[in-house]
Parts: sequence; C-alpha cells; structure tokens
Amino acid sequence: MPDQLNQSEPAQIRKGLAGVIADTTAISKVNPETNSLLYRGYPVQELAANCTFEDVAYLLWYGELPSPAQLDAFVELERTHRVLDDRVKDAIDLLPLETHPMDVVRTAVSVLGALDETLGADTTWIDPELTQQRAIRLYAQLPAIVAYTQRRRRDEDLVPPRDDLAYSANFLHMTFGEVPELPVVEAFDVSMILYAEHSFNASTFTARVVASTLSDVWSAVVAAIGALKGPLHGGANEAVMHAFREIGSADRAEAWLAEALAAKRKIMGFGHRVYKHGDSRVPTMKASLDRLVAFTHRPDVLELYTALETAMDRAKGIKPNLDYPSGPAYDLIGFETELFTPLFVAARVTGWTAHVMEQYASNSLIRPLSAYSGPAERQVPVR
Repeated sequence: MPDQLNQSEPAQIRKGLAGVIADTTAISKVNPETNSLLYRGYPVQELAANCTFEDVAYLLWYGELPSPAQLDAFVELERTHRVLDDRVKDAIDLLPLETHPMDVVRTAVSVLGALDETLGADTTWIDPELTQQRAIRLYAQLPAIVAYTQRRRRDEDLVPPRDDLAYSANFLHMTFGEVPELPVVEAFDVSMILYAEHSFNASTFTARVVASTLSDVWSAVVAAIGALKGPLHGGANEAVMHAFREIGSADRAEAWLAEALAAKRKIMGFGHRVYKHGDSRVPTMKASLDRLVAFTHRPDVLELYTALETAMDRAKGIKPNLDYPSGPAYDLIGFETELFTPLFVAARVTGWTAHVMEQYASNSLIRPLSAYSGPAERQVPVR
C-alpha cells in the first residue's frame, strides 16, 4: 500500500485523527444523551457507587459483572499474583532514585514481559487465554510496582502484599505500610474505577496499534505507558497539584488564573476532548474528595478547589475533568505528586488489556496513510 494518498483525489486530513472513527468497540462509550461514560453499557457513576474495582476489572475483561462465585474465584486468582518478582525489584533498584516514576513503571512492565516464560518464538502470544492470564498478572503486580516506586524514593523497604485484603486496601497497605481508614480506601477505589477505561484515548489507541501488529500484550502496555507519560494525555492531575501549590490559598485563585490566562498558560484539569458539557466522572470523584476533606480536616483544600473552579467557569466557561478532583484526593491520601500518573496506569491497565484482547479477536493492521507535503520529485546532484 502506498505511503501517501492518491494526489489526484482531494485529501481529507484530520490532524490528530479528530472525528475519525477507526474501529468498533464494545468496551466503553460516552452516551451523548446522558453525557455518561458507559463501561459495557453500565454508567460509570453507578459502577462506582455499587461495585468494587475488582468487579469493574472483571466486567471490562469478560463483558459482564461477575456473580458472587465468579468474583470469589477472580479475586483469589488475582491475589496469587501479587508478590513482585525479585528480578523486577532488582531491575527497579538499578535505576537512579531521581528517575521519573513513569519511567520506573514502564521499565518494570517491560521486565515483567521479558520474564514471561509463556512467550514463544511465534505468535502464540495472542492466544486469548494466555493474554487474559498476562492481563491479570499486570493488574495484580502494578500495585507492588507503584507502591515500591514511592517507598524507594523515601528510602523505605518494599512492603509484601497481604492476601486477606481487597485490591485497593492492599495497594494502600503496600504503599504506606498500613491500611488506611475506610473513607480513604473507598475514595481510592472509586478513583481506580473512574480511571479504568475511556474508549480510544491516545494511550489505548497506542496499545491497539501495537496489538494490531500481533505483538504481545506486554509490548502494547509498555507503549501505552509511554503515550500516557506525555503531558497532553496523562499528568494533568499532577499539574493540578502544582497549580494548587503555586496558588497557595483560595483568596489568590482568581488573580492567579487571570495572570495564567494572560500568559497563555494551559490550565490543566479543565476541559475534555470528548465531554462538551462537563466530565460525567467529576461529580462522583468530587464526592469522594469531599469525604476525604472532611476525614482529614482540610477545608482549605476544598476552598481552593471551589475558588479556582468558579474562577475558571467565569473566565472561560470550561468545566473540570476527572483529573481536577483526583489530584487533591491523591494528595490527601498521601501519594507523592509524581506518583499520580502511575496510579492512572494501574487503573487503566484494565482498559488497555481489554482493548488488546478485543483487537486480537478481530484484527486488522492499523496502518493509516499520509498526505505528503515535502518537495516534488527531484534529482540527486552529481558531485
């Protein structure tokens, strides 16, 4: 197939593939009638109110919410994979302490893939059952990877997982060395559900492109992590906290915003390529943030949050996205700001791997064309 469009035909170029429908998916969509994000048809706010992250992972992978027996079996399987392979820990320990946590996570996932003894020399790695097993390993081991990344930066030892704790409680236990109170665990679990999936976003599409070559799921996820590292996709919840610290207090929010807009700075945590009437995930995450604020006795956080949100609405009419409430929520839980995007990875790996499996099931190599804009054909000068 040629590299460029037939120049006799009018080129219809959509920068960033904006508005282009690249494929079908049964995993998620935004319902324009209700402005709700749906996972397999279920509104995400209802899933967050009534389900655990384990339920949602199962839903994304298998298409339906689990029965009690199915959930028990799934949870038991996940818990058998929680212990971080010593060789992965050793690889992390070789990295400089100042290495960005996203680079640590990307490297650790690559090492996990390199250690996968089920990968053969042919394309048997796209086998559905083996791909599902690898997805569960990723899902189970990322908490240890992310938790150890934070602890290592604080000169703290790896905390072994506990097989008597649910996913989110164990994640927090491995990060902080103890299980926080229920409001903290519940807020974290809600955030994981809300970040789990979002259709053909940049990192998910990256994973599908890699999978379309019939590469393995480890490679697809490593590539997706690389895409999520970019500040135009991931990192917005980190940027929200940097802004909060720069502003300092609620009474400075309006003046700070005016100065930032005058300097043409991008205000992270606001606006979305898909949602035109506000991110449907925000009210659910904001409610969790409210409970964290009350639990930690930090009304100043909510005052600043409200002041900046109000000022942005007045100045631009732009609503917050999920990153706006999740940033201060993760900060109140105790995560370092640089760990916020790795937390996104730990949640979104469920969606990424669901899309990889869907791509394998009905594959076509993703290979778009380009419209050439360089010089016309010319002769190489004789020297």
